[in-house]
Amino acid sequence: MGSLRGFLQYTLDLFDAPALVEPVQVAPEIVAITSPPPVAQLAPGVSHSLAQPLSQAIAPATFTHPRANREVRLGDATVAYLFQRAKRRTIGFVIGPDGLVVRAPKWTPVVEVEAALREKSQWITRKLGESRERQARQHETRVDWRDGVVLPLLGDYVQVVLDPGHSFGAVVAQLGDRQEAGPRALRVGLPKTAAPEQVRDAVQAWLMRRAREHFLQRLDHFAPQLQVRWTKLTLSNAGTRWGSAKSDGSIRLNWRLVHFRPAVIDYVVVHELSHLRVMDHSKHFWDTVRNVVPDYAELRGQLKDDSIPKW
Repeated sequence: MGSLRGFLQYTLDLFDAPALVEPVQVAPEIVAITSPPPVAQLAPGVSHSLAQPLSQAIAPATFTHPRANREVRLGDATVAYLFQRAKRRTIGFVIGPDGLVVRAPKWTPVVEVEAALREKSQWITRKLGESRERQARQHETRVDWRDGVVLPLLGDYVQVVLDPGHSFGAVVAQLGDRQEAGPRALRVGLPKTAAPEQVRDAVQAWLMRRAREHFLQRLDHFAPQLQVRWTKLTLSNAGTRWGSAKSDGSIRLNWRLVHFRPAVIDYVVVHELSHLRVMDHSKHFWDTVRNVVPDYAELRGQLKDDSIPKW
Protein backbone atom coordinates (compact mmCIF):
# COMPACT_ATOMS: atom_id res chain seq x y z
CA MET A 1 0.00 0.00 0.00
CA GLY A 2 2.99 2.33 0.63
CA SER A 3 4.07 2.15 -3.01
CA LEU A 4 0.47 2.61 -4.10
CA ARG A 5 0.10 5.71 -1.96
CA GLY A 6 3.30 7.13 -3.35
CA PHE A 7 2.10 6.48 -6.90
CA LEU A 8 -1.48 7.61 -6.50
CA GLN A 9 -2.93 10.74 -5.03
CA TYR A 10 -6.65 11.00 -4.52
CA THR A 11 -8.99 13.63 -3.19
CA LEU A 12 -12.00 13.59 -0.87
CA ASP A 13 -14.79 15.95 -1.91
CA LEU A 14 -18.09 16.55 -0.12
CA PHE A 15 -20.78 18.13 -2.31
CA ASP A 16 -18.19 19.57 -4.67
CA ALA A 17 -18.97 21.04 -8.08
CA PRO A 18 -19.56 18.36 -10.75
CA ALA A 19 -16.46 17.62 -12.78
CA LEU A 20 -16.48 17.27 -16.55
CA VAL A 21 -16.96 13.56 -17.01
CA GLU A 22 -17.05 11.07 -19.82
CA PRO A 23 -19.14 7.89 -20.05
CA VAL A 24 -17.70 4.82 -18.45
CA GLN A 25 -15.80 2.87 -21.08
CA VAL A 26 -16.91 -0.53 -19.84
CA ALA A 27 -20.33 -2.06 -19.54
CA PRO A 28 -21.94 -1.58 -16.14
CA GLU A 29 -20.93 -4.32 -13.75
CA ILE A 30 -21.15 -5.15 -10.09
CA VAL A 31 -17.83 -5.76 -8.39
CA ALA A 32 -17.81 -6.82 -4.75
CA ILE A 33 -14.73 -6.35 -2.57
CA THR A 34 -14.89 -8.64 0.39
CA SER A 35 -12.64 -10.23 2.95
CA PRO A 36 -13.16 -13.39 5.00
CA PRO A 37 -15.91 -12.53 7.50
CA PRO A 38 -15.29 -12.94 11.23
CA VAL A 39 -17.19 -15.73 12.93
CA ALA A 40 -19.56 -14.78 15.74
CA GLN A 41 -18.66 -16.04 19.22
CA LEU A 42 -20.68 -19.09 20.16
CA ALA A 43 -23.00 -19.05 23.12
CA PRO A 44 -22.63 -21.95 25.57
CA GLY A 45 -24.29 -25.06 24.20
CA VAL A 46 -24.39 -23.88 20.58
CA SER A 47 -22.76 -26.26 18.12
CA HIS A 48 -20.38 -25.13 15.40
CA SER A 49 -22.91 -26.27 12.79
CA LEU A 50 -25.22 -23.45 13.91
CA ALA A 51 -22.53 -20.80 13.87
CA GLN A 52 -22.71 -18.04 11.24
CA PRO A 53 -20.49 -15.13 10.28
CA LEU A 54 -21.18 -11.78 11.92
CA SER A 55 -21.87 -10.31 8.47
CA GLN A 56 -24.84 -12.67 8.24
CA ALA A 57 -25.96 -12.33 11.85
CA ILE A 58 -26.05 -8.52 11.63
CA ALA A 59 -27.60 -6.99 8.51
CA PRO A 60 -25.02 -4.61 6.99
CA ALA A 61 -25.84 -1.02 6.07
CA THR A 62 -26.57 -0.52 2.39
CA PHE A 63 -26.02 2.68 0.41
CA THR A 64 -27.13 2.65 -3.20
CA HIS A 65 -26.73 5.41 -5.77
CA PRO A 66 -29.76 5.41 -8.15
CA ARG A 67 -27.37 5.13 -11.15
CA ALA A 68 -24.83 2.82 -9.54
CA ASN A 69 -22.70 0.72 -11.87
CA ARG A 70 -20.24 -0.74 -9.34
CA GLU A 71 -20.54 -2.15 -5.83
CA VAL A 72 -18.03 -2.51 -3.02
CA ARG A 73 -18.08 -3.90 0.50
CA LEU A 74 -16.51 -1.37 2.87
CA GLY A 75 -16.29 -2.81 6.37
CA ASP A 76 -19.82 -3.75 7.40
CA ALA A 77 -21.47 -1.65 4.68
CA THR A 78 -22.36 -2.43 1.09
CA VAL A 79 -21.91 0.62 -1.14
CA ALA A 80 -23.23 0.69 -4.70
CA TYR A 81 -21.70 3.74 -6.35
CA LEU A 82 -21.61 5.55 -9.67
CA PHE A 83 -18.19 5.22 -11.33
CA GLN A 84 -17.17 7.71 -14.01
CA ARG A 85 -14.07 8.41 -16.02
CA ALA A 86 -13.26 12.12 -15.91
CA LYS A 87 -10.82 14.71 -17.17
CA ARG A 88 -9.01 15.07 -13.88
CA ARG A 89 -5.63 14.14 -12.40
CA THR A 90 -6.75 12.46 -9.19
CA ILE A 91 -9.43 10.10 -7.92
CA GLY A 92 -12.37 12.05 -6.50
CA PHE A 93 -15.01 10.89 -4.02
CA VAL A 94 -18.23 12.93 -4.12
CA ILE A 95 -20.91 12.21 -1.52
CA GLY A 96 -24.23 13.91 -2.24
CA PRO A 97 -27.93 13.30 -1.66
CA ASP A 98 -27.95 10.38 -4.14
CA GLY A 99 -24.94 8.64 -2.64
CA LEU A 100 -21.32 8.06 -3.65
CA VAL A 101 -19.89 9.11 -7.00
CA VAL A 102 -16.31 8.12 -7.82
CA ARG A 103 -14.48 9.90 -10.63
CA ALA A 104 -11.07 8.79 -11.86
CA PRO A 105 -8.67 9.68 -14.68
CA LYS A 106 -8.79 7.54 -17.83
CA TRP A 107 -5.38 6.06 -17.08
CA THR A 108 -6.13 4.96 -13.50
CA PRO A 109 -6.64 1.16 -13.23
CA VAL A 110 -9.82 0.06 -11.48
CA VAL A 111 -7.77 -1.89 -8.96
CA GLU A 112 -6.22 1.38 -7.73
CA VAL A 113 -9.64 2.98 -7.47
CA GLU A 114 -10.82 0.07 -5.34
CA ALA A 115 -7.73 0.32 -3.16
CA ALA A 116 -8.44 4.01 -2.57
CA LEU A 117 -12.02 3.17 -1.58
CA ARG A 118 -10.85 0.56 0.91
CA GLU A 119 -8.28 2.91 2.43
CA LYS A 120 -10.91 5.62 3.01
CA SER A 121 -13.75 3.24 3.86
CA GLN A 122 -14.43 4.70 7.32
CA TRP A 123 -14.63 8.25 5.96
CA ILE A 124 -16.92 7.19 3.10
CA THR A 125 -19.36 5.18 5.21
CA ARG A 126 -19.47 7.88 7.89
CA LYS A 127 -20.28 10.59 5.35
CA LEU A 128 -22.89 8.41 3.65
CA GLY A 129 -24.53 7.80 7.02
CA GLU A 130 -24.50 11.51 7.85
CA SER A 131 -26.00 12.33 4.45
CA ARG A 132 -28.80 9.80 4.98
CA GLU A 133 -29.59 11.19 8.43
CA ARG A 134 -29.56 14.75 7.11
CA GLN A 135 -32.03 13.88 4.36
CA ALA A 136 -34.31 12.18 6.88
CA ARG A 137 -34.31 15.30 9.07
CA GLN A 138 -34.97 17.53 6.07
CA HIS A 139 -37.89 15.35 5.02
CA GLU A 140 -39.36 15.71 8.50
CA THR A 141 -39.17 19.51 8.28
CA ARG A 142 -40.97 19.82 4.95
CA VAL A 143 -43.83 22.22 5.53
CA ASP A 144 -47.38 20.88 5.22
CA TRP A 145 -49.05 24.03 3.92
CA ARG A 146 -52.47 24.01 5.55
CA ASP A 147 -54.51 25.66 8.25
CA GLY A 148 -52.76 25.27 11.61
CA VAL A 149 -49.18 24.74 10.41
CA VAL A 150 -46.59 26.15 12.86
CA LEU A 151 -43.44 27.98 11.67
CA PRO A 152 -40.41 29.42 13.52
CA LEU A 153 -40.09 33.20 13.36
CA LEU A 154 -37.27 35.26 14.92
CA GLY A 155 -36.81 32.94 17.89
CA ASP A 156 -40.55 32.45 18.37
CA TYR A 157 -43.29 30.50 16.61
CA VAL A 158 -46.37 31.49 14.62
CA GLN A 159 -49.35 29.36 13.68
CA VAL A 160 -51.03 29.89 10.33
CA VAL A 161 -54.77 30.46 10.70
CA LEU A 162 -56.79 30.59 7.50
CA ASP A 163 -59.37 33.32 8.04
CA PRO A 164 -61.74 33.74 5.06
CA GLY A 165 -63.75 36.38 6.92
CA HIS A 166 -60.96 38.98 6.78
CA SER A 167 -59.10 40.71 4.00
CA PHE A 168 -55.75 42.18 4.91
CA GLY A 169 -55.22 44.02 1.64
CA ALA A 170 -51.71 44.28 0.28
CA VAL A 171 -50.12 42.71 3.35
CA VAL A 172 -51.84 39.36 2.65
CA ALA A 173 -51.73 38.34 6.32
CA GLN A 174 -51.66 39.80 9.81
CA LEU A 175 -49.85 38.70 12.97
CA GLY A 176 -52.06 38.48 16.04
CA ASP A 177 -51.23 39.60 19.56
CA ARG A 178 -49.01 37.48 21.77
CA GLN A 179 -50.88 34.99 23.94
CA GLU A 180 -49.87 33.67 27.35
CA ALA A 181 -49.17 30.24 25.89
CA GLY A 182 -48.73 28.80 22.42
CA PRO A 183 -47.59 30.40 19.15
CA ARG A 184 -48.92 33.71 17.89
CA ALA A 185 -51.61 33.45 15.21
CA LEU A 186 -50.69 34.51 11.68
CA ARG A 187 -54.09 35.14 10.12
CA VAL A 188 -54.20 34.67 6.36
CA GLY A 189 -57.17 35.85 4.30
CA LEU A 190 -57.81 32.54 2.54
CA PRO A 191 -60.62 29.98 2.72
CA LYS A 192 -60.11 26.80 4.71
CA THR A 193 -60.17 24.88 1.41
CA ALA A 194 -57.25 26.85 -0.08
CA ALA A 195 -54.69 24.79 -1.99
CA PRO A 196 -51.28 24.24 -0.31
CA GLU A 197 -49.64 26.39 -2.98
CA GLN A 198 -51.95 29.31 -2.16
CA VAL A 199 -51.19 29.04 1.55
CA ARG A 200 -47.46 28.81 0.89
CA ASP A 201 -47.39 31.84 -1.42
CA ALA A 202 -49.43 34.00 0.96
CA VAL A 203 -47.30 33.09 3.99
CA GLN A 204 -44.06 33.55 2.05
CA ALA A 205 -45.11 37.03 0.93
CA TRP A 206 -45.75 38.04 4.53
CA LEU A 207 -42.52 36.46 5.79
CA MET A 208 -40.47 38.25 3.13
CA ARG A 209 -41.99 41.58 4.15
CA ARG A 210 -41.23 40.83 7.81
CA ALA A 211 -37.70 39.73 6.95
CA ARG A 212 -36.98 42.92 5.04
CA GLU A 213 -38.17 45.09 7.92
CA HIS A 214 -35.93 43.21 10.36
CA PHE A 215 -32.89 43.21 8.07
CA LEU A 216 -33.13 46.95 7.44
CA GLN A 217 -33.22 47.62 11.16
CA ARG A 218 -30.18 45.44 11.86
CA LEU A 219 -28.15 46.85 8.94
CA ASP A 220 -28.72 50.37 10.25
CA HIS A 221 -27.80 49.20 13.75
CA PHE A 222 -24.47 47.56 12.88
CA ALA A 223 -23.17 49.71 10.01
CA PRO A 224 -22.02 52.57 12.29
CA GLN A 225 -20.24 50.10 14.58
CA LEU A 226 -18.26 48.78 11.62
CA GLN A 227 -17.80 52.26 10.16
CA VAL A 228 -19.24 51.24 6.79
CA ARG A 229 -22.10 52.46 4.63
CA TRP A 230 -24.45 50.07 2.89
CA THR A 231 -26.41 51.30 -0.12
CA LYS A 232 -28.96 48.68 -1.14
CA LEU A 233 -30.69 45.61 0.33
CA THR A 234 -31.91 42.77 -1.89
CA LEU A 235 -33.68 39.65 -0.64
CA SER A 236 -32.48 36.35 -2.06
CA ASN A 237 -33.89 32.83 -2.09
CA ALA A 238 -30.63 30.93 -2.56
CA GLY A 239 -30.62 27.29 -1.58
CA THR A 240 -27.44 27.31 0.51
CA ARG A 241 -26.10 30.86 0.58
CA TRP A 242 -27.29 33.14 3.38
CA GLY A 243 -25.84 36.43 2.18
CA SER A 244 -23.39 38.32 0.01
CA ALA A 245 -21.92 41.82 -0.29
CA LYS A 246 -20.41 43.95 -3.05
CA SER A 247 -17.86 46.69 -2.80
CA ASP A 248 -20.47 49.24 -3.93
CA GLY A 249 -22.30 48.71 -0.63
CA SER A 250 -25.12 46.47 -1.92
CA ILE A 251 -26.14 43.64 0.40
CA ARG A 252 -28.06 40.46 -0.38
CA LEU A 253 -29.66 38.50 2.46
CA ASN A 254 -31.66 35.30 2.25
CA TRP A 255 -35.20 36.02 3.44
CA ARG A 256 -35.40 32.54 5.02
CA LEU A 257 -33.07 33.82 7.75
CA VAL A 258 -36.27 35.08 9.35
CA HIS A 259 -36.77 31.52 10.66
CA PHE A 260 -33.69 31.86 12.89
CA ARG A 261 -33.43 33.62 16.21
CA PRO A 262 -32.27 37.28 16.07
CA ALA A 263 -28.70 36.57 17.27
CA VAL A 264 -28.05 34.30 14.29
CA ILE A 265 -29.41 36.91 11.89
CA ASP A 266 -27.17 39.54 13.52
CA TYR A 267 -24.15 37.37 12.78
CA VAL A 268 -25.04 37.15 9.07
CA VAL A 269 -25.69 40.90 8.89
CA VAL A 270 -22.35 41.67 10.55
CA HIS A 271 -20.62 39.13 8.30
CA GLU A 272 -21.82 40.87 5.14
CA LEU A 273 -21.21 44.39 6.45
CA SER A 274 -17.68 43.33 7.40
CA HIS A 275 -17.07 42.49 3.75
CA LEU A 276 -17.49 46.20 2.99
CA ARG A 277 -14.23 46.63 4.92
CA VAL A 278 -12.47 43.36 4.02
CA MET A 279 -13.52 41.66 0.78
CA ASP A 280 -12.15 38.23 1.64
CA HIS A 281 -12.15 35.69 4.48
CA SER A 282 -8.71 36.46 5.84
CA LYS A 283 -7.79 36.62 9.51
CA HIS A 284 -8.34 40.37 9.37
CA PHE A 285 -11.92 39.76 8.17
CA TRP A 286 -12.76 37.35 10.98
CA ASP A 287 -11.18 39.69 13.53
CA THR A 288 -13.50 42.40 12.22
CA VAL A 289 -16.53 40.14 12.70
CA ARG A 290 -15.34 39.06 16.16
CA ASN A 291 -15.04 42.65 17.36
CA VAL A 292 -18.80 43.06 16.92
CA VAL A 293 -20.03 39.47 17.40
CA PRO A 294 -17.58 37.67 19.75
CA ASP A 295 -19.49 34.36 19.61
CA TYR A 296 -19.79 34.37 15.81
CA ALA A 297 -18.39 30.81 15.48
CA GLU A 298 -21.21 29.31 17.55
CA LEU A 299 -23.84 31.38 15.75
CA ARG A 300 -22.37 30.45 12.38
CA GLY A 301 -22.76 26.77 13.23
CA GLN A 302 -26.46 27.26 13.95
CA LEU A 303 -27.03 28.16 10.29
CA LYS A 304 -26.78 24.42 9.63
CA ASP A 305 -29.83 23.74 11.82
CA ASP A 306 -31.82 21.00 10.04
CA SER A 307 -35.01 21.93 11.90
CA ILE A 308 -35.43 25.09 9.82
CA PRO A 309 -38.36 24.65 7.39
CA LYS A 310 -37.49 23.56 3.86
CA TRP A 311 -39.24 25.49 1.12
